[in-house]
Amino acid sequence: MAASVDPLVVGRVIGDVIDLFVPSVTMSVYYGSKHVTNGCDVKPSTASNPPKLTISGHPNDLYTLVMTDPDAPSPSEPSMREWVHWVVADIPGGTNPTKGKEILSYVGPRPPVGIHRYILVLFRQKAAMGVVEQPQSRANFNTRLFAAHLELGLPVATVYFNAQKEPAAKRR
Repeated sequence: MAASVDPLVVGRVIGDVIDLFVPSVTMSVYYGSKHVTNGCDVKPSTASNPPKLTISGHPNDLYTLVMTDPDAPSPSEPSMREWVHWVVADIPGGTNPTKGKEILSYVGPRPPVGIHRYILVLFRQKAAMGVVEQPQSRANFNTRLFAAHLELGLPVATVYFNAQKEPAAKRR
């Protein structure tokens, strides 16, 4: 299992966003036909809609998914770290986020400058969430504090991709 955590260490996902953990659930993420693997590049235009995501796990287990950008607005000065893009709770194991309860609607990547990391973190819940307050702002979200507040513990799966601003369409 250590091999699946290595890219998260190299990409500073572990450290900047989450603590070291041992993956115990499989999470597959696709934007269209593009399979998202740790550190791969995804064009923002490809990721404008929520990804197709499936998780393993027992149907009686519930999961929370958090997607953030720790590099907002700029990787060299991430003053808005982390910008939260999506939060879904109460996802039954063996299904996908459409079966869960969307806490914060999906906003696709829009990196203004530099190469940004977009991190999808999955947590196993101890019980159904009930009412979860939306964050006051998408800026300066903290995945660790969010997980601690909801008693989610360490992640059970994480995948991240990189994206950068696409060149404007050439004018004729």
